Amino acid sequence: MDRLIKFLLFLIPSLLISSNFTHGVEFLYNICDNSSNFTSNSSFRANLDSLRSSLSSNSTNSTQYYLNGFYSTSAGRSPDEVNGLFLCRGDASTEECRDCVTTASRNIIHLCPVQTKAIVWYDLCLLRYEKEYFFKTMDYAPIVYMWNLKNATEVTRFNALVTNTLNQAASEVVAAPSGPKRFAITQNRTNFGNLSTLVQCTPDLSSGDCKNCLQRAIDQLPRCCGGKMGGRVLTPSCNFRFEFYQFYNQTFYNETFAPAPRPSPQVPPPTSPPPTPISSEGKSSLSAVTIIAIVVPICVSIVLFCMGYLFLRRRARKKYESVAHDNVGNEIITAESLQFDFATLEAATDNFSDNNKLGAGGFGEVYKGRLPNREEIAVKRLSRSSGQGVEEFKNEVILVAKLQHRNLVRLLGFCLEGEEKILVYEFVPNKSLDYFLFDPEKQGLLDWSRRYKIIGGIARGILYLHEDSRLRIIHRDLKASNILLDGEMNPKISDFGMARIFGVDQTQGSTNRIVGTYGYMSPEYAMHGQFSVKSDAYSFGVLVLEIISGRKNSSFYQTDGAADIVSYVWKHWKNGIPLQVLDKTLAETYSRNEVMRCIHIGLLCVQEDPVDRPSMANIVLMLNSYSVSLPMPKQPAFFIRSETEGSFVMKGFQSDQSTSQSLPISVDEQSITEVYPR
Repeated sequence: MDRLIKFLLFLIPSLLISSNFTHGVEFLYNICDNSSNFTSNSSFRANLDSLRSSLSSNSTNSTQYYLNGFYSTSAGRSPDEVNGLFLCRGDASTEECRDCVTTASRNIIHLCPVQTKAIVWYDLCLLRYEKEYFFKTMDYAPIVYMWNLKNATEVTRFNALVTNTLNQAASEVVAAPSGPKRFAITQNRTNFGNLSTLVQCTPDLSSGDCKNCLQRAIDQLPRCCGGKMGGRVLTPSCNFRFEFYQFYNQTFYNETFAPAPRPSPQVPPPTSPPPTPISSEGKSSLSAVTIIAIVVPICVSIVLFCMGYLFLRRRARKKYESVAHDNVGNEIITAESLQFDFATLEAATDNFSDNNKLGAGGFGEVYKGRLPNREEIAVKRLSRSSGQGVEEFKNEVILVAKLQHRNLVRLLGFCLEGEEKILVYEFVPNKSLDYFLFDPEKQGLLDWSRRYKIIGGIARGILYLHEDSRLRIIHRDLKASNILLDGEMNPKISDFGMARIFGVDQTQGSTNRIVGTYGYMSPEYAMHGQFSVKSDAYSFGVLVLEIISGRKNSSFYQTDGAADIVSYVWKHWKNGIPLQVLDKTLAETYSRNEVMRCIHIGLLCVQEDPVDRPSMANIVLMLNSYSVSLPMPKQPAFFIRSETEGSFVMKGFQSDQSTSQSLPISVDEQSITEVYPR
């Protein structure tokens, strides 16, 4: 068996790292972000080498911050600064942690030789680095799924059991104070066998972020490993694993991490029954000990019960207030810190001068302004004749004020005086995506790396709206003009006037009033008023195809043998020449593999049946992992078939990646590791 494993490892380039096995360090998976690269003699490389050395040397430093097993640090200065951390499993000994981190810090540069952002997972540790400052921030993507090949019986009951057990373990981790290891293991006897679970967060996360990360990971269980006798989900900020055998070091965990019982006083056994105390002092002493032993646990239980009750009641009240439209007005009136007076905004925009006009949004005009404190703002003044009334205005205010994400435009405040309805946003200096994308003179400023970064940022922003914010939010008007670009060309989704709030269990809705932009609307919404998260996925697909081609959806009018961008790209895809749709200004500066994958994802998003379209969570996963297999797209909606067209054969395309991202061979004797396939 050992010879067979070594032979298989020889066949897989990404696993040709002999130290992994000589030290018992088990490689799981790695991901290299190709959006930004460095050269071997660059300052970034020198800083990266310094960082890797620092991480390795601190893997045995018992005095480091956050205890042994976790360490974060930075090297160099911007723009060549590199930030990194390692996290060892809570049951790993000091020696195991040291070996794992040393191996990871040495091998990651071979796995990701030129990328400025990388992460590698081993069985006992993870190590990651990137240029951006990411400490104390929850990062849910990229995500890796692994599972045991053995199937369970009574799948529904089995999944519920595993989910509940993982949630209990997650509660222990979240309850731990910030600083010590956020790690917990459990072992329960069940009808399916002895269930062992492990959950962990990076200790720099807040309790709320840790809870959110673990909850999202555990929610993936049916998709990842439902009905499987073992599985794990790996993300940069948290992970979990379950098996029906003990896979962790219980002894080391108990000795070094699990809280030790409080020592009881050592009293020599009496040779005869002690006499009954008769002095008042002795009686008082015995009563005090007994009372403390009885009363303290009861008081603690009562306090915890009250705190839990108040927390649940408060959360339920907040949720109700978010959904109930009757409370929107009250929420605006009490949001004094967000309210601007009209005179201030009038002065900031020079009386809404045309010289300060930035453009027109869905319901009004947008102006640049400057507050007395010199802060630049964008002022959206809703037209009195616009379709948006007070309710829609309130809808946008209450929505955007509660949304906090780097890929969503930030609302600073509002003004509601007389018939004036004004929104005040952060000023985004590079205008909107369409300003660059569809202008022949400015298209060249959007090279492929920037376009790929924009696609990924938009996807993460929509994912936040759909799954990570407190309620599910459907934007309903995603298009290039509603994607703003900051000073570093990072995308920020704007214009929430048409957005709709869904309950956490609601999946779709309908309306008699169709609002939005034709060409970006999904067919079920345009024709029947039915909208869902898959409606936004359709709009995202159209936007991706526009970004790749540099052509506006409405610019065709039956030219190039197509009625719109979707038909245009589909024709080239089915004829085996998809790269011919690429914007000519990109020349040879693009990554063929990334372009092909984005075209593929775009066509999956614009399929006619909403069920066939991927969710935003899957889209983000597809963009971040080349090991996720993509299904063949079906004929998109609104595609007009020519009478002369016959059957066709889809041609295959080979990846141009120089670094192989092969699958790990095994996790242990009982489970096979694979990345989530479709």
